[in-house]
Amino acid sequence: MMPQTPLVVVEQVNKYFGEMQALKDINLSVDKGEVVVVIGPSGSGKSTLCRCINRLETLDSGTITIDGVPLPEEGKALAAIRADVGMVFQSFNLFAHKNVLKNVTMGPIKVRGKSRSEAEAEAMELLKRVGIAQKAQSYPAELSGGQQQRAAIARALAMNPKVMLFDEPTSALDPEMIKEVLDVMVELATEGTTMIVVTHEMGFARSAAQRVVFMDGGEILEIAPPQQFFDSPQTERAQDFLSKILAH
Repeated sequence: MMPQTPLVVVEQVNKYFGEMQALKDINLSVDKGEVVVVIGPSGSGKSTLCRCINRLETLDSGTITIDGVPLPEEGKALAAIRADVGMVFQSFNLFAHKNVLKNVTMGPIKVRGKSRSEAEAEAMELLKRVGIAQKAQSYPAELSGGQQQRAAIARALAMNPKVMLFDEPTSALDPEMIKEVLDVMVELATEGTTMIVVTHEMGFARSAAQRVVFMDGGEILEIAPPQQFFDSPQTERAQDFLSKILAH
């Protein structure tokens, strides 16, 4: 068998905000179907890495390829490759003036050129999958935070992306809503969705990740399978981070 090329390859990526270096020589590759969870203290560069992977932030140096194609600078090629990268943010970013069904069908109709009937049939399947089919005609303001985030996940999935990025998808939610969103994400993980997840939810990292990436100060300090990482972190910074969060 031919060795598989990784789906996402981040090579020697550096990113500055003014004088501050947010990412330092980042190297990371993610295989098709792999779930990689990125953890670390606030300000460690996790969200910036996510935003660079779908080109919401430009790189100062280095390259990122998605399925063998380098991320273009801008223009039509960028829109096309960005369609292959689903993104779910902290805030749900749904269009307030459109109902849930329209939120989910807009991308497939406009970007992928699907017919309305096909897009709507697929959207209903996705809304069923994330457990909010009954809310298809509701507007975002009529949904709980957990439902809005599940709608946002359905919207990202509707584009049939090659990889899903989650940037702290549960951090704006009330505790009882966190579980309903994580449950959907765990299910996606078991179905073989390629996922890069920035999160503070260590239970999710432990149960759903194939690898945990620990970042601090804009660098990747450690990459390991979850059990190894949580049971015997190799670096002092990771040990310190885990002792603080797991003590509660």
